[in-house]
Amino acid sequence: MGLSAAVGLSGEDRLKCSFTMPTRATNLNKHGAAVQLTRDLPVGSVVQLRNKMGSQVSARIVALLKASPGVSTYGIEFVEQDGGATNFWGISFPSNA
Repeated sequence: MGLSAAVGLSGEDRLKCSFTMPTRATNLNKHGAAVQLTRDLPVGSVVQLRNKMGSQVSARIVALLKASPGVSTYGIEFVEQDGGATNFWGISFPSNA
């Protein structure tokens, strides 16, 4: 979905340095999104996302989608597809049926 949302993201980068930073999630879907960061993250690592309502979910870095000097875009997927992750964006997504 072509929507975006402001989120907070925290985790550890490739150098094992902890970080917490604001970012923008784009291409929102019920399983995750894409996020742009100024950090180098390893694929497979787990980060924490916090939305503007204060809800927090864990998400896995599944792909490096685009790398530009100083900014990388990563595909993320929610670790658990439970009620908290399903409602994280505050959007009702269409069913697959």
